[in-house]
Amino acid sequence: MSRVVAAFATFLACSTALPAMADSITIGKAVPFAWNFAVADVGLEAGIWKKYGFDDVKIVGFQGEAKVQQALFTKEIDVELGSGPGMAFNAKGGAGIGVAALFGSPKTIAIAMAPDANYTGPSVFKGKKIGITTVGSISDWLGQHLSQSEGWGKDGIIRVPLGSMDANIAALRTGQVDGIMVTPESAYELQDKGILKLTYNFGTLLPNFITNVVYVRKDMLPAQAEKVQRFVNGVFATIAYMRANKEKTVEITSRMLNASPATMTRVYDDVMPGYTKDGTFNPEAVALISQSFIDMGLLDKRPDDGAMFTTQFVPARPD
Repeated sequence: MSRVVAAFATFLACSTALPAMADSITIGKAVPFAWNFAVADVGLEAGIWKKYGFDDVKIVGFQGEAKVQQALFTKEIDVELGSGPGMAFNAKGGAGIGVAALFGSPKTIAIAMAPDANYTGPSVFKGKKIGITTVGSISDWLGQHLSQSEGWGKDGIIRVPLGSMDANIAALRTGQVDGIMVTPESAYELQDKGILKLTYNFGTLLPNFITNVVYVRKDMLPAQAEKVQRFVNGVFATIAYMRANKEKTVEITSRMLNASPATMTRVYDDVMPGYTKDGTFNPEAVALISQSFIDMGLLDKRPDDGAMFTTQFVPARPD
């Protein structure tokens, strides 16, 4: 009997020492140029995805929330790093479901205008054309919300979906739009070069918000819940790595976004404090987003939280 017990113990020890089965995952980013979504790329270069069992990782950038939501529907991607207002797609029967709050207040999102524009406050945007990525994107939502907060209705600011940042910048420089939505990684160097001027910052309007969310395809649950948990844990393990490794994070994101280390250092200092600690959904921010879906005519009534996101995977549990 003692020999049998010893042999079984040896078998268990060998079994637990075996490497985890290699897994694959395709990560979609709502836009390819947002520093908030650099967690996907840093996790890959730092070997964090491999640590969480993902040996085959593909990262795909899209031109706005609507496009990446379509990719969830067609199963082109497994998970998404997207916008908080994108939860409206979930509530309307979309293919995704939120599994973690990634980023809080939109204090890193601003409206940029031509360098010679006379900016005296948000009142200058009434009736103006502002370039955004796509309909349903965070930039679209913010434009509507600012318009409503100023008492102009949801269309007091005319949002023009232009897709890529290059297209937005071109439209601004040629006068096709009066302003564009920008994030610091795309704006600092352009402002330094005199191409645009940063004006209104949305952090003052929305101190409690969920700017970005981690989504997965609904059809992955419950069968692939363990895989989803590993991914969510990996996201927040990567954020912890980024906080602890500023120099390396700046190096990776400089290459990723083809920007100078000096610019990426400024972006790092602006953006890092905005990541949530463990993916938990802030109830106050959820209530604001939910009510906005009614105010903006996207839904007839406030959706149940369960139609937009699940709390099954948060707080995240990175090692």
